[in-house]
Amino acid sequence: MKHKKWIGTVMVLSGLVLAGCSNNGNNKTTASKQVLNWTESSQISTVDLAQATDTLSFNVLMNTQEGLYRLNSKGTPTGALATKTDISKDGKTYTINLRQGVKWTNGDEVTAQDFVYSWRRTVDPKTASQDAFYFYQVKNAQAINEGKKPINTLGIKADGKYKLTIQLTKPVSYFKKLLAWPLFYPVNKNAVDKYGKKYGTAAKYTVSDGPYKLADWTGSNKTWTLARSKTYWDKKKVKLQKINERVTESTTTSYNLFQAGTVDETLLSGEQVANNDSNKAFIKRLPTGTSRLDLNQGKIKAFKNLKIRQAFSLAIDREQLTKDVLKDGSIASKGFVPNGMGQNPKTGEEFQDEAYVKSGISYNLSKAKKLLSEGFKETGNSSITAELLVSDTDSSKQTAEYIQNELQKLPGVKITLRTVPAVQLFTKQAAKQYDLTIQTWQSVFADPINFLDVYESNSSYNSQGWKNKDFDKLIDEAENEYANSPEKRWAKLVEAEKVLIEDQGTIPLYQSAKSQLLNPKVKNVVYNPAGVPYDWKTTYIAK
Repeated sequence: MKHKKWIGTVMVLSGLVLAGCSNNGNNKTTASKQVLNWTESSQISTVDLAQATDTLSFNVLMNTQEGLYRLNSKGTPTGALATKTDISKDGKTYTINLRQGVKWTNGDEVTAQDFVYSWRRTVDPKTASQDAFYFYQVKNAQAINEGKKPINTLGIKADGKYKLTIQLTKPVSYFKKLLAWPLFYPVNKNAVDKYGKKYGTAAKYTVSDGPYKLADWTGSNKTWTLARSKTYWDKKKVKLQKINERVTESTTTSYNLFQAGTVDETLLSGEQVANNDSNKAFIKRLPTGTSRLDLNQGKIKAFKNLKIRQAFSLAIDREQLTKDVLKDGSIASKGFVPNGMGQNPKTGEEFQDEAYVKSGISYNLSKAKKLLSEGFKETGNSSITAELLVSDTDSSKQTAEYIQNELQKLPGVKITLRTVPAVQLFTKQAAKQYDLTIQTWQSVFADPINFLDVYESNSSYNSQGWKNKDFDKLIDEAENEYANSPEKRWAKLVEAEKVLIEDQGTIPLYQSAKSQLLNPKVKNVVYNPAGVPYDWKTTYIAK
């Protein structure tokens, strides 16, 4: 994997406080029972931060663990375990003083060495972390991850128990935001040594240092609890006694539970959105998460042909999919990089508008049929039979059925459907065990590179086999040669997006809306649309 990192000028990570209140949950306005009941559409895959790849797992990690920084309601990093940070003039060395006396739930003290151990563990090739590339701006991280240097050469060291020194390969303007992401949190070595391969696979096989402690999760069940931690250093600000979470793959189920007062939150789909847009509990938002169709060139050789990939894309009417099928506020994609990922530093133009390639996301069935016929002649094929692998959530099944119907309008194309739980889907996608699949991607930071580096040739997330030297070169130039030249960097990223879409490296579908009903009595839920979504540290239930 080459130069796989979030680099350059990062747009401010936007955030908002839902149903906020300025009293910070004092006794005059808080309910006596501080229990939040929340629904999820999928199961936890892991609580080992080195193995997590999905939004839900990171959301659990953010609420049960603590790092150097947390993001506030405006998306600004604020000190958590970091009490003082000094940055060298060249922007490449961070010296960070740590809060003293912070405890893990097993009684150990949180020290600088816990960060060193965690970072080394994630970049160690033996760990096989899919997210290790996020550390590549740290000195020697890439060489270590590729097995070219020893792990003790990583650019992080503990100066005693309460001071860290971090060395970067170049200045990274948003590095504090990165440090607020759970991937960069500490890990308790004693717990990993004790539990071995079981670490992070169930609540009893982990320890934490954050606002809440994970409980009642066996590793495969569909309910769990985040209980207020008795050992958290800032526990006075934590008002909720516990958060009960349950998986409801269908929004019909979660909606009925909300209506019955059993849960405090539910996502909405289809007609539910239209029926609730005037409900005082209704919240409409558009996070920077997208859905796309990937064609596995390693499984079906015909997908290596550009005209066949273009034909599949042209056969899908994204406007009809979002407006007539999903009907939940999702919007048709204009490219792979969605709305909300930044603006041209000189002109202010939104990235998705500047990088727009109409032919790569248009609907034109007659042209699709023509291109498919030409593609068949070039490959020697006369038909394609493929399985579309998707998760078992309502929106995924709706999307899959629509795509199946549209693609089968192409002569000689036969698509079967297979639905699996989300955790299994992630595993199969990572292992390249699919013909076609609907992939989702949620950004960590509001910058186009957050999406584009998914399709670098050696990316751990590039599971469908598309490779393009021009694309790789543009990303390399943007993130290295022009890392400190915002306008030139931006131009390279725009050009890279155009190459991706013109070569139909992926088939963008839509930007997923997350319309929701939230009990108005639930206050201070900090929501970040471009990152790990929900921080419940200061959430409380009003009277």
